[in-house]
Amino acid sequence: MKQVVRKGLKEILVDEVPDPIPAAHQVAVRPVCSVISSGTETASIHTESLAKEVAENPSHIRKILDVMRMAGPGRTLAEVRAKFSEYAVLGYSGAGTIVEKHPSVLDLQPGDRVAYGGEGTGHGERIVTGRNLVAKIPDGVSFEDAAFTTLGSIALNAVRIASISLGETVAVIGLGAVGQLIAQLVRAQGGVAIGLDLRSERLAMAERLGVDRVAAGGESGVESVRVMTGGRGADCVIVAAAAKSPVPCQQALAMCRDRGRIVVVGAVDMSFPWGEMYMKEIQLFMARAYGPGSYDPRYEVQGQDYPLPYVRWTENRNMEEFLRLLAAGRVNVGPLVTHRFGLDEAAKAYETILDPAMASMSVVLQYAEPPEGGAPVRRKIEIPGARAPKPGELQFALAGAGNLAKWAHLPNLKAQPGVSLRAIQSNSGARGKSYGIRFEAGYVCTDYEEILRDPQIDAVVITSRNQHHASQTIAALEAGKHVFVEKPLALTIEECRRISRAVKGGRSHLCVGFNRRYAPMYVGLKKALAGRSGPAVVNCRVNSPGISGSYWMADPAMGGAILGEACHFVDLMYWLLESEPVRVSAYSLPAAQMDPAGENNLAAAFQFADGSVGNLTYCTVGSKSSGGERVEVFAPGMGAVTEDFVRLAVAEGRRTEKRRRWPEKGYAEQLAEFVGGIREGRQKGVTALDGIRATVGCVRMLESARAQASCEMDLAEALSEE
Repeated sequence: MKQVVRKGLKEILVDEVPDPIPAAHQVAVRPVCSVISSGTETASIHTESLAKEVAENPSHIRKILDVMRMAGPGRTLAEVRAKFSEYAVLGYSGAGTIVEKHPSVLDLQPGDRVAYGGEGTGHGERIVTGRNLVAKIPDGVSFEDAAFTTLGSIALNAVRIASISLGETVAVIGLGAVGQLIAQLVRAQGGVAIGLDLRSERLAMAERLGVDRVAAGGESGVESVRVMTGGRGADCVIVAAAAKSPVPCQQALAMCRDRGRIVVVGAVDMSFPWGEMYMKEIQLFMARAYGPGSYDPRYEVQGQDYPLPYVRWTENRNMEEFLRLLAAGRVNVGPLVTHRFGLDEAAKAYETILDPAMASMSVVLQYAEPPEGGAPVRRKIEIPGARAPKPGELQFALAGAGNLAKWAHLPNLKAQPGVSLRAIQSNSGARGKSYGIRFEAGYVCTDYEEILRDPQIDAVVITSRNQHHASQTIAALEAGKHVFVEKPLALTIEECRRISRAVKGGRSHLCVGFNRRYAPMYVGLKKALAGRSGPAVVNCRVNSPGISGSYWMADPAMGGAILGEACHFVDLMYWLLESEPVRVSAYSLPAAQMDPAGENNLAAAFQFADGSVGNLTYCTVGSKSSGGERVEVFAPGMGAVTEDFVRLAVAEGRRTEKRRRWPEKGYAEQLAEFVGGIREGRQKGVTALDGIRATVGCVRMLESARAQASCEMDLAEALSEE
């Protein structure tokens, strides 16, 4: 299918990417029209020079330096360079016809006319989005009008946040598409709308659309509002402008009456003078996207609605209401469309909306009618000019094009002698295509089955989200592929059983991505323990504040931080001691605590078969400025500690210390061993049993914390044939 992407920082192009597949709680839509947002979308197109961008946003430099400390200068420089050619999907508001749905969606059918939204849906011939981000289009509402539903929902949410009562005066600063819609909705709510903008054509349009009064923006606008309100000031000011300066917000403050309200919708600098805010006792509100549910993965991705008696206006119900207002003629979006382009003219469409001389308001992309019988679905796209594999090379596929794949596994595959990258599978066709071009894959696809059916693929590297690891691993083993799967291998005991059966039933190699076994500092730590004369004490302290909020890995339903990350340290303790863990006791923060999730913050004590003991403290509540991980070991006559992959100190009679400037995490070494094992015909390194042991350890930790009782660590249950 054709997809609009931003290549690098500012180039807009239309490229062929694989068609997406609807996952659970998703539908696939063939758009008829989509609207280019002049705010959010154009903000991501960097038309200024790179030097100016950095000068205006010094935080970019800080981010690069932070990344460099974690990944080293080589990888960081490679990623910075890649930013100039990577693809990014643009667009989030459109309308079309449902062409496919996941069985979990029960109330929509192929053929239904719907408006859709959702970050990352984009401008493409086929998009997928969550059930809670689509709404049926009423009869009599055109696809073009319905394509404004996402923008309309943003405007509607802002008006709801403003709590406008009958007769209140509301000033709207910024009369772009969202500002124009807000002004109309203010009037529908019974308020008196004053529209302000620096551009005369936008003021004229607001007048045509029935706004009560208009005034030029800037300093004169403050005086105009004062005069129009008889010196009282506006009851509420809604800031729908985009600006890097605090001027719009400061003008909003000047326009407000005593004890008035300010609602911020646009991306603006919110630097208010404290004294004036205090003396006027101004109430400040933020309007977040379409309404309740926005940015909540449980709502948008997992399809969990909020109960209507408690949350009357969710983002989906706002979408439905905006469509009702369109059908009733209470809102008029037709005049907002100043330009229309076909999908192939997307670059020209963005040039138009970025050019102030074009006086564009809203730009609509129109999609060609599909051929009779429907458009063909292509879930596999060949990469032009891809390197052909050499005789004898092992051909790999990668499933799951996320950050770890980009930063570690794909560069290592490309650098590995005797290996070629045949395929990349990603749910995002645009990201998969971008990675495919960069790392010289033969083709990209969105369907995992595509790489399983390919007889030329010898091995699959699985870097998808944690909840898919077990099923994808089993499917690849059953297809006769060797498998390198990122941790965790599994999330449940039942998944462990199924993997155990799959490994026993085939000849393929399975390796789990416990890279710490190969990191130089941890290798040194193991050597220090090798000659111990008695049981040891191991203490692992891990601080991962990034695993919180809406980040998918923080969700206990997807394994959370314990199954998803702490599994590294269950394996690490076993590997360092070369002794089986037999019992664990654990305590967590209150399980009901949602952010940071209580069960992601846990302290556990392990007993090992040789009499050793280990402590694991895993937390997500710490400071980002604290160290990430610290592992200490003590055995008769010795002690050693390693920190953050860069420091190892050993005290054994005398003290020795090693330091690295940049962390080395062992990814390349583990992949090389996996490839060597395939060539030699024998399993090497981390096995399925190691992955199962780590999962069992994490499952028992969580069970112990919930029951507040110790748990046995018997692997037999996870390896049984039942």
